[in-house]
Amino acid sequence: MSERWKFVGHHAHFVSFAVVGWVDVFTRAVYAEFLLKNLAYCRKSKGLVLYEFVIMPSHVHLIAAAANANLGEIMRDFKTYTSKELVKLIAANEQESRKEWMLRLFKEHGAANPLNTHNQFWQQSNKPILLDTPKKFDDCVRYVRENPLVAGLVTDETAYTWSSANPQIGVELDEA
Repeated sequence: MSERWKFVGHHAHFVSFAVVGWVDVFTRAVYAEFLLKNLAYCRKSKGLVLYEFVIMPSHVHLIAAAANANLGEIMRDFKTYTSKELVKLIAANEQESRKEWMLRLFKEHGAANPLNTHNQFWQQSNKPILLDTPKKFDDCVRYVRENPLVAGLVTDETAYTWSSANPQIGVELDEA
């Protein structure tokens, strides 16, 4: 793996990961809320330091670090757990009109990946970018907060439901 995509120490990183096939899973509130709950759990119990986040329809951006652990390990555990549970949530959701298609896609991606035995929900990479200067950090904060705006999902970054820019989100963040 390239040095470009490695976590470095306890420093802040911009982390980005997507659903396989860029499936718009997080258009459903139940799945986005599950992800938020697990970010909060990782923050409270695993040492995740969370500065900013946005849950887009098919991908997630975080600005995060690790307090007492390795951010790569936290992200691995987060993605492993949430992938299994999100597939279960989708399979059990009687109102999910795209259920069969999504489950087939997750199964096909899992079968094509020798690291998986069943389904694959998340793409492999986290694409971590070390934020080792205040400018890099500030640029990434702006990118995360403006992502829903640039995507045309809202006209005000604070109006996007699944973002740390939303003052009503109720997810505790850490200060830089």
